[in-house]
Parts: sequence; structure tokens; C-alpha cells
Amino acid sequence: MEVGGSTDVDGRDTVAGELAVMVSRLAELSTTMRGDAARIDVLAGLERLKAAAAAAQYEVMVQFAESQRAARRGMGFAERHALRGVPEQIGLATKTSPSAAARQLGRARALTCHLPATFDLLRRGEISEFAATVIVNETSHLAPEERRQVDARLASGGITGVGVRRVQGLARRYAIEADPAAAVARAARARKDRRVGIRPAPDTMTVLSALLPCEQGVAAYAALRRHADAVIAGGDGRSRDQIMADTLVERLTGQATADSISAEIGLVMTDNALLGGDNTEAAELFGYGPIPAETARDITRRSADSHDGDSHGRGGDEHRARVYIRRLFTDPVTGIVVDCDPRRRRFDGSLARLLTYRDGGTCRDPFCDAPIRHFDHIQPHAHGGPTTPANGRGTCARGNYIKQMPGWTIRLVDPYRHTVETTTPTGHRYTSHPPPASQRGKGRS
Repeated sequence: MEVGGSTDVDGRDTVAGELAVMVSRLAELSTTMRGDAARIDVLAGLERLKAAAAAAQYEVMVQFAESQRAARRGMGFAERHALRGVPEQIGLATKTSPSAAARQLGRARALTCHLPATFDLLRRGEISEFAATVIVNETSHLAPEERRQVDARLASGGITGVGVRRVQGLARRYAIEADPAAAVARAARARKDRRVGIRPAPDTMTVLSALLPCEQGVAAYAALRRHADAVIAGGDGRSRDQIMADTLVERLTGQATADSISAEIGLVMTDNALLGGDNTEAAELFGYGPIPAETARDITRRSADSHDGDSHGRGGDEHRARVYIRRLFTDPVTGIVVDCDPRRRRFDGSLARLLTYRDGGTCRDPFCDAPIRHFDHIQPHAHGGPTTPANGRGTCARGNYIKQMPGWTIRLVDPYRHTVETTTPTGHRYTSHPPPASQRGKGRS
């Protein structure tokens, strides 16, 4: 949440006021329309407005970045450090993470500097921001002059009346034709970027994904499918998809069964919810987020279930799941985690674990969803800041380093709710606080 004041010296109040009026006007549109034909016209107009707004945002981002670059160089910063802190400020203004803001800034520079025809179409609302992003991505490996050639071909080839998939195909084809050798080199570099990722999915599920070279991905999927078909032929009652998913988990973890996975449950719930059957409160599964109390209880019961054997005829002590429960203590008024039970089978630092649980496992900087990598002293240790929960916060590496840049300050403004205020070089102020244990996943201001 921005809480800083502003001045009209540079026209800030005037422009911001005009935008605020436009936002208010948009909120009133639904009450002024009569008839479905008018609604369709308004939908089309709003879509063009979204694209034009994205173009305006990109242009302002580039202007801001260049202004900051010039100021930093005037302060004696090397060119490689001249843009440090710029994505962070853009992210705070646009309510996105620093990494997402950095990608936005890169997109903005590409469009305004190297893809002028595409940018003009976006500014006029004739293509969507998604289509413009696809063109940026598909031409990212080209030299500036070749990129402009592809840009001109796309603009003259009629990309305003086709779907994004068609736009992507054209951009990729023209990029290959512009520099075949660069396309081959790009494919080789892409293989170095192979990786595995995870993200939450609805209903206590997660999506585990892998970006692999095409032949490896096809081979891995085919192996899982062949195994599933063999198991089904042997009389297993699970579906093919269930067998493939279970086999993936078993082969990756080395467990004999997919259910026998060790888990630490940060149970931010009352003893009645854990033991008494109360379903009105949610539990917190660290690394995922809120889950129903009954689901948390089911996970804890699997230890005994896997000891007795499972529905596939596999059991025994060697298959027993190891489930750890750590007690977390919350403030009765704020609901913020303030202490944790250090006792667990493996001791790994109760203070670090407390900060991780209290801050929800993600960076405490506003709008940043990156996982916690550093534990930062709000008042620097070098200046006498104590190593205590009140003076600590979990951050990503980027969030920890950026506060060392000139013009950035971090301070604790409300110890009771652990509200931290960040002030940027432009004088804007933003606050963050830990989510109450009962509202994990609802974000920060």
C-alpha cells in the first residue's frame, strides 16, 4: 500500500488525478449502458484501452529507467549498476514482484527501441499485450536491425486480425528466416535452461512441471505411460493418470509408495482442530499454503495407515511415512505467529523457522512472492540491530541486497503487528506485515 505524500512540482498530482478520474469513470460504465449491442461495443473498447494502457505503462517505465540510469551515473555508479533498484520501484508501483517488473521493463525496452511497429499497434489497441509479449519473446535472440526487419514484416503481414497462436507462429518463422544460425544457437541455449518448477493448484493439489529438451520430455512421458499400461494389465484398479502420477513421485523420491512421503506440517490450528474434529479452521502446509483441517488430520493419519498397508497391497515399516508436527504459537489478537516449538526430530534453527512461518514462507517485501532466501536485520546488525524475531524479516536475495542502495530505507513502524515500512529513492512509502495465521495466502499491502 502506498502511503507516501506527493507534490505537483513535476506534474505528479495532475497526471495521477486524471488517471484517478478515469478509473472512477470506468467503475460507472455498467450503470450507463443499455442493450447487449452497447455492451459488446464497450467490451471491445475496453480491450483496446487495456492494450493502450499497457503501451503507456511501458513508455513510462523506459523513461523512468533512463532517468534513474542518468542519475546513478551522475553519482559515480558503474554502468552495470546504474539500473539496480529500478525494477524494485516499478514492482512496488505496479503491485508486482521485482522479477516480474524486471521482465516488464525488458519487454518495454524491446518494444519501444527495437519493435516500433508492434509497439504502435499496441498503443492503438489493435493487438493485445499478450500478442506483443509473444513477439518480444520470439525475437529476443535477434540483433536490433534484424529484429526491426521482423517487426516490419509482422506489421505488414496482418497480425491484427488473427489469434495469438498465429502471431507466435509468424514471429517465430520470420525470426528463423532473419537469422537461421541465431535460431539454432537459441535452441542450444534453451537446453541449458532446463529446469523443474512447482506451483500451487486448487483443492490441495500442486503442479510439478519440468522444462526439458523435447526428446527427453517425450521419452519420460512415454516411460510413465508404458509402466501404467503394464500395471493396469496386471489388475491394478487405479486409473492410468493416477498410476503415472504415483509412479513419478515414487521414482523421484525413492519411496516405495507415493503416500509414504515425509511431511512437516506447520499446524497453525488449535488443538481442537487437530484432535477434536473442528473443521472451521484451516491448517498451513509449509511450502503450499492453507489446507482444510480434515486434510491435515488425514496426512497425520497416513503414518499409521502406511504401517498397516495400503490399498495396493504394499505396506510394512519400511513404507511408513514420517510426518512431523511443529507447534506454532500465535498472538491471540493479531493472529501473527510469534513463537514456535523448537522440538523436532531434526533441529535446524528455531529462530529461522519462526521467521519463515511468521512471514508465510515468501519474501516480506510488498507484492514479492519469491521464496525466503535470506533472514534480514531490519535495523542493520552493524548498527546495533539485535538478532531477534522483532528485528528480523524473511526476504528473497534481491530484497535483502536492494536495501543497501542509496535512497532506500527499511524500518519497523509497528512492533506489535510487525509492520515494516519501505521508503524508495523517489520518496514513496510502502508497508508490509505478516499475514495472520488464519489468512495465509491473502497477500500483503
